Amino acid sequence: MRIVRTTLAAVLMLGSTAFAQVAQPSAPPAQTPPPTQSVPPEQAVPPAQPPAPGATAVVPPPVVPTPPAVARSFTAPTGMIFNAVRPERVVDFELVVGYLQAALAKATSPQVSAQAKGWRMFKATEPGPNGTVLYVFVMDPAVAGVDYALGPILSDAYPDQIEQIWKLYQGALAGAGSLLNLTPVEPPPLPATGPPMPGATPPPARPAPPAVTTPEVSSPAPTPPAEPPPASAAP
Repeated sequence: MRIVRTTLAAVLMLGSTAFAQVAQPSAPPAQTPPPTQSVPPEQAVPPAQPPAPGATAVVPPPVVPTPPAVARSFTAPTGMIFNAVRPERVVDFELVVGYLQAALAKATSPQVSAQAKGWRMFKATEPGPNGTVLYVFVMDPAVAGVDYALGPILSDAYPDQIEQIWKLYQGALAGAGSLLNLTPVEPPPLPATGPPMPGATPPPARPAPPAVTTPEVSSPAPTPPAEPPPASAAP
């Protein structure tokens, strides 16, 4: 009986130990951190290698600045400048024209004197765009490649008054002036009397009038001669 109790106690102890091992949660396995991607370092730009001894160094050609184009210059033998003037500032503009004519007349510069020889000024009778008054400067002949701007000419002639004159000029204009280069027309030689020259456009051929047909009139058939009466028979 004692042996049975001892054996039963041992079985109970083993069962409690096994239950305790099952009930106790097992610790989760440690997670391995993901491998990190290494960023490669920036590649350094290799320094410029000096030319090899004895090699000829390539020298770039010098940069030649392009001269600025002259705003009011002509390339043709004749030129024109159109100035649209506000109608309420006509007196101011014509006062500037008077200063300009006097400056051209007393100019000592050979260039300005050459410009003055062919510089004429006109006022259009017809109204300009948007009701403006149109003034036309005609240069005949025009000095090619020379600046026809009013500023330098007026400044040289009136150094003490240029500021007031320029205000009158700028306030009178309704917009920027337009410039035209005029080339003489050289027509081809006229053809002599006879057939037209090769390349000339012949006049268009006129269609012939339709022929007029006269209807034929049929003549009447001839009348056969009357038959003589038959001779009476003798009794």
